[in-house]
Amino acid sequence: MATYITQDCINCDACVPACPNGAIRAGPEIFVIDPALCTECVGVHHMEKCQEVCPVDCCLPDPARPESEADLLARAKRLHPDQAFPDDFPSRFRPRP
Repeated sequence: MATYITQDCINCDACVPACPNGAIRAGPEIFVIDPALCTECVGVHHMEKCQEVCPVDCCLPDPARPESEADLLARAKRLHPDQAFPDDFPSRFRPRP
């Protein structure tokens, strides 16, 4: 499921540089996440970086867009074809080491 930004967004811009996929941009009223680019940071981080840096906790998994870890990793591999993804890649679906 792609992450989305709730109406609680304060437009602080902290999430934009944190996103490894460039999925976050300014919307008409709040920042928005492009679900076609969001991988929930699977393959890169153990949790969504936007969620980690958000001061008001408004970056949440979107229940309307459920996706498996395999789907998110496949998208990450398409978005970053030159990046290696080892078998023990970071993912919020897995316990932290």
